Parts: sequence; structure tokens; C-alpha cells
Amino acid sequence: MPARRPPAPASLVRQVREEAARARTEPLPALTFALWRRYADTGDRRAYERVYFERRRRLAALMLAAHLDGRPDPALDDLLWAVCDEYTWVLPAHEPRDRPVGTYVDLFAAETGHTLAEAVALLGGWLDPRVRDRARAEVERRVLRPLRTATPALWWESARHNWAAVCAGAAGMAALALDSEHLPALLPRLERALRSFLAGAGQDGACLEGPDYWSYGFGYFVYFAEALRERTGRDMLDDPHVREMAAYPARIDLGDGTRPAFADSSGTGAYPAGLLDRLAQRLGVPVPPRRREPSFHDDHCYRWAHLSRTLWWTAPTAPTAPTAPTAPTSPTSPTSPTSLTEPPVPPAPLASHDRLPDAAIVVARAEGTAFAAKGGHNDEPHNHLDLGHFVLHAHGRTVLDDLGAPEYTRDYFGPGRYAVPQASAEWHSVPLIDGAAQLPGRDRRAETVRYAAGRGTVEWTLDLTAAYDAPRLVRFTRAFAWRPARLELTDTFDVTGGECPVTESFVSRVRPEVRRDSVRWGPVLLRVPPPWRVTAEDLEVRGHDGVPETVHRVRLSAAVPSGPHAFVFTVD
Repeated sequence: MPARRPPAPASLVRQVREEAARARTEPLPALTFALWRRYADTGDRRAYERVYFERRRRLAALMLAAHLDGRPDPALDDLLWAVCDEYTWVLPAHEPRDRPVGTYVDLFAAETGHTLAEAVALLGGWLDPRVRDRARAEVERRVLRPLRTATPALWWESARHNWAAVCAGAAGMAALALDSEHLPALLPRLERALRSFLAGAGQDGACLEGPDYWSYGFGYFVYFAEALRERTGRDMLDDPHVREMAAYPARIDLGDGTRPAFADSSGTGAYPAGLLDRLAQRLGVPVPPRRREPSFHDDHCYRWAHLSRTLWWTAPTAPTAPTAPTAPTSPTSPTSPTSLTEPPVPPAPLASHDRLPDAAIVVARAEGTAFAAKGGHNDEPHNHLDLGHFVLHAHGRTVLDDLGAPEYTRDYFGPGRYAVPQASAEWHSVPLIDGAAQLPGRDRRAETVRYAAGRGTVEWTLDLTAAYDAPRLVRFTRAFAWRPARLELTDTFDVTGGECPVTESFVSRVRPEVRRDSVRWGPVLLRVPPPWRVTAEDLEVRGHDGVPETVHRVRLSAAVPSGPHAFVFTVD
């Protein structure tokens, strides 16, 4: 007898029903060859992906609605059949040219395979048998068999980032759901890939790809681990390193539902609520407090794994939360994976500061304000040229900011990456020294010189010399001194040949008010010390969702002698 599922989030259930109703009445957009070829011809990913994810959006809604209502839905049969008809489940940006179509497994082929496999396992009693049988066959043909027979192994099987976790986790859940004949041979191979993923995080558990990729990679690891535990009793989460990884979101939290958008991430994205609640219950780790109810639209790719586990695992926020109807239990309508029935763990208060030493990230918090900065090296996964970059949060908004992830294009994952503002040094809050910006490469490293914290204060000094190729530069250190509502930034330059031109940059989404001797971004004030001259400029960029936004950069320029140069930011 499966465990009783806690009440599902009411807003999520309502949105599922609305989306399912739309999916039943609106024509399904087609994945045409014209869309498919766009990436190869122009580097544009969005044209094809917009339609691809719209189809996944409808599929997730219809599957969740069928699960909640416990009855057949002809629209779901039609959509599953249409997904089986797709030329490939691999995105054009990921399709290798040296393999025949249908023999490669990328992130989205694995995710689609998992979705269809759980449609068969969870909803099979309500699907037309011909649809059910075809869905099973397509998952075996497009995902499980290619993985079972791939020689040599696919590149991501030894990756130390999200690809290993998502591809292996999704494929593994598909094999488990279908009780595939390939399961015994696949499991050791997939578990090796997952161990490679775990090895990509240092002992501090930080995700170098940023918090959105933590949700993605670590999320799929957890989803698979829980599916495996239910099947075999083995517990992959019972590991000290996994606990450290699970605590990462709380350690970088700025409060107010925000976090630093380091690497390819966003500062305000929602973590999957079910994932956080499961980690809090199973591992007892701190998680960020939930600021709102989970939404069907939290993940713009509408991944079944996130949405279904949010429905099944999210703890109720109040004892009076309405209970959603659930599918009846019968031999032909399997129930959802076992849910936790314990009451939700109350979120622990955030510490005044956190340090992730392997990732070289420091976060400090006080009432109404927070600060975060990073070191590391300039060849991290989803790398930006951002050593010594920092963000400053005040009264509900990240004022000095990180621009996060841009719109993904072919050029962004090629030689043109650092010409994109979001990844460039020029659009991070780091200096140009004698006209030189930071350079990419693993040897372009930040080294911690000193770290001290206590009683609400944090002091952190980084040696950033290796990040630059500036002929006159002997040494450059950046020191952060944080007190509640006050950040003092001290850049110390050791240069040869007298005074050296330096340009300090401070990046924000808040339009600055610039005067000769001060700059104000809303509640944050910077006094401009002599001899620095201040200018400001705007730039329109496209965010990860392709939507244009205007961002702002304040530049302080001067020819400076060797020695320290301090900039003090205060919060009203």
C-alpha cells in the first residue's frame, strides 16, 4: 500500500488544469524542417526550441491532469503519438554530425524518454494500448538501446557537470519505470556517469555552473537516486558529499528569494519546491525559505521530472491546504512514487555568512542587505570572466548585480563566447588595468590571501594578478570588508613605470544617478574619491529567455599610482 500523498500545491493543480484545457483545444505546433535547419544556417536555437518546449509543456500538463483525474484523455493519446512521430528528440544544437539520427542521447532525448516511460508506467491503464506500446518502443529505440550499445561511451558519461547527471538520471529513471531488459547492463554504466557528476563538485558542494544548473543537474541526480532507492533499497543520498551539495542553495541565498546569478544562471529563479522539501526531509539540510507557491511555469522547459516531483513531494504550507484529487490505485494505474508524509521541516534561519572555499564564493547577510563575491578560475563550467566580481543586495533587490545567463546561441558556445556581454569581463564589476581585461583559462586564477569573519563582519582578500596580461602590472589584490549595510572595496595595484590607467566597472539593472562626486543606485550610495572620474552607459542585452532588457554600467577611470584605492558602498 503506497504512502498517502500530502495535499498538492493548490496553485500548481489549478495551473495544470488550465494548461491541460488549453492543450486540448489549441492546435499542436509542428516541428518543421524549416525550424530544424535554422540552427545550422544561422546559429539561432530559439526558433526550434520554442516549439519543442511548447509541445513538452502540453505533454506535462496532460499527463499531470490525467494523473490527478484518474481517467483516459484522448488528447494525451494524440500528443504522445505526436512525440513518438518527432524526427528526433535531440535538439539541433546538440545533434552530432558524426552519428546517425536516433543513435545519440542528449539532455532532452533522455528527458523525453523519461517522460514517456513514466507515462507508460503511471498512466498505462488509461492509454490506448497502441499508444502505450509505441511509447515504450520509442523509449527503448531512441534512448535505452543507444546507451546500452554506445561504443565508445558517449562523451557526457565522464562529464563532471549537469550533462552527466541529467542524461544518466533521466535514462536510468526511464529504464526503471519500464523495467527494461537493458536495465541490468545499463545501471552500472549510468551510476559511473553519476559518480563523475558528483566528482565535479568540490567538498564544499558548490555548483560552479550556478544555482539554476544546481536545480537541473543535482535535481536529476536526486530524482534518480530516489527512484533507485524505491526499487532496490540502496540510498545514494546517504553520503556526506551529497549532503554538502544539497545545502548549496541555502549557503548562497541572499534573502528575499534571490541569489547571486554567478555563471549561467538567474538571480531570481525558483528552485523546484518538491526537490527542496525532499532534501530537507531526507537529509535534514537547510534550504531557502519558500517565498511563494510553486508554479507550473517555474521551469521554462516544462520538464516532467521537476513538475511531477513538485506535485508529489512538496510539503503543504498550511494544514488547511486543499487536497487535490489523486488517481485511483489499481493494477493498471500505478500510483506516484512514494511520498513523504512527515510534516514540513521549518526552514532554519540563514547564517550571517557562508563561505564555499573550493568554489571560492563568499556570502554575507544582514537585515535588509546582503553581499556575495567570487574567486575561482576562468575555465569553470558555463564560465564567465568574473574573478573578484561581486553583487550587493538591498531591500529586496540585487542592486549591484550579475547579468547571469544570456540567450543561448551557437556563438555563445564557441569562439564568440566572451564577446557576449553577460560573459565578458567588461560587463562584470571588475577593473580594466592598463587597458587589459581578464582573460579565459584555468591558469587565470584567484588566490585567497586572507579570510576572516565574525559578529556580522566578513573580510576577504583575493590576489587577482593571474587573471590579467597587463605588462606593467606586478600584483593586483582586491579586498572586501563587509559590515551590515556597508561594503568597502579596496583594490591595490602594484605597477611599474609610474601611474597606470585603471577603469573600475560597477554593473546594475538599476539606472544610476550620477554626480561628479557620487553615484546612487536606489538605496545604495557610492562616494567617488578623487582622482576618479565617473561615467555611465546603458546597453540592451537579451536574457536567457530571449527577452531584451536594458542594463547599466558605471565606470570610474583614473591614472593611479601603486597602492590601495578604496570605494565605499553604503545602504540607506
